[in-house]
Amino acid sequence: MREPNSTLTDALLDPILEREPAGPRVTWYDDATGARIELSGLTLANWAAKTANLLRDEFALSPGARVAVLLPAHWQTAAVLLGCWWAGTEVVLTPDPDADLALVTPDRLDDADGVDEVAVLSLDAMGSPVRDLPVGVTDFASAVRVHGDQFLPGGFRAAIDGLSVGEVLAAARKSAAEQGISAGDRVLSTTPWETVTELIDGYVAVLYAGASLVQVVNPDPSAVDHRVTTERVTMRR
Repeated sequence: MREPNSTLTDALLDPILEREPAGPRVTWYDDATGARIELSGLTLANWAAKTANLLRDEFALSPGARVAVLLPAHWQTAAVLLGCWWAGTEVVLTPDPDADLALVTPDRLDDADGVDEVAVLSLDAMGSPVRDLPVGVTDFASAVRVHGDQFLPGGFRAAIDGLSVGEVLAAARKSAAEQGISAGDRVLSTTPWETVTELIDGYVAVLYAGASLVQVVNPDPSAVDHRVTTERVTMRR
C-alpha cells in the first residue's frame, strides 16, 4: 500500500500527476440539463489547491479541523474533497453542528445550523455566485477564485468520518480490487457520495487505481450506450 505518511490527496494525486497530468480524470454529466464538464488531473489539483488555500487562509482551519461536506456527486465536489484532505482536515458527510466549517448547496443551508463558518456552492457550470445569502455566509465561488493554485500541505489527520488516511487508502485499495478497477480504466458511475462507503467505492477507489471517472447524475437510461462509446468507458458500476 502507498505510504500513508502524507495527506490523502498527496497519496491519490501524486501518482496521477507524475504519470498523466493532462489526461481526463473526472468527467461529469447531468443528464437533466445536458451539462458536461471534464477535469484533467492537473486541473483537479489546481482547484483542490485553491480550496485548501481558502480553508487555511480565509477560514483559518488547521490540520485536524472538521469540515461537513454536504454536497452531491459533482465535479466541484471532487475538487473540494481533495482540497479538504490537502489542508489536513477531516471530512464529515452528515450535518454536524460541531464542525468547524460546512460546505453546502443553497437548499441545504438549514443543515449547517450551529456551524460557525458556512460556505455555499451554487454548483453552476460557469461558477456563478449564490445571490442573497444570509449575513456571515460565504459564497464559495467568489471566495475560492482569488486563492492560489499551488498548496504546500502542513499536516494530516483523520480523512473521512474518523477514518485515518491509512484506513481510507486500505479501503480504497480493497474496493478497487473487488471492483476490478485498474489504471487506464474509464469508469462510468451513477453512485452518489452520501456515505463513506459510497464515496470510497465511487470516487476514492477510482483515483487510487489511477483510473478516470465518468460520473453521471440524473441519468438518462437511453443515453448510456452512446456515452459508453463516446467516453470510451471500459467498465460500469
